Amino acid sequence: MRYFVLALLIMLVICPVSACSSNNDNIEETPEIRDRKILIAYFSWGGTTQQVAENIAKHTGGTLFRIETVEPYPSEYVPCTEVAKVERDEGIRPDLKTIVENLDQYDTIFIGCPVWWHTAPMAIWSFLESENYDFKGKTIIPFCTYAATYRDETLAKIVELTPDSEHLKGFGTTNKNADVTDWLKEIGIISNQ
Repeated sequence: MRYFVLALLIMLVICPVSACSSNNDNIEETPEIRDRKILIAYFSWGGTTQQVAENIAKHTGGTLFRIETVEPYPSEYVPCTEVAKVERDEGIRPDLKTIVENLDQYDTIFIGCPVWWHTAPMAIWSFLESENYDFKGKTIIPFCTYAATYRDETLAKIVELTPDSEHLKGFGTTNKNADVTDWLKEIGIISNQ
């Protein structure tokens, strides 16, 4: 009995010490992802939304998909805003250059864009209204980047354009380097550990 107690005490001392050893090769660990097939579809003109999408992908392991128009938007700010305003005012859905070949394999889809003229760019409308895709039963998570305001209106437009989907709380930021981890934890995409 004495040896049993001694062996038990040794185990109680050794196990906690070995559990405290660290591996410095992996200082920052990404939280574990729940069992989901994730797509991060985004439209980005200046690169801000793309960086947020890449940050989401880093934390979720999701597949990135860039929504691109056949006719590129002007690279200068003012001409780009003029084209975007005409598209919005006239309800023009620009043709898209890219297509998700295997949307059926994804159950969770992040949809991201900048705020253009108080709403989502018309390229997002083209993507979400495309007959190539069926978002019914998918979990849609909107996110957007903006300079000043209209975040809520833009997130609401993405929800409105996917009426047969489940929707989780969206995210909006003015910062391309925004930390998305608290939001991803809050909506249950990554664990709280």
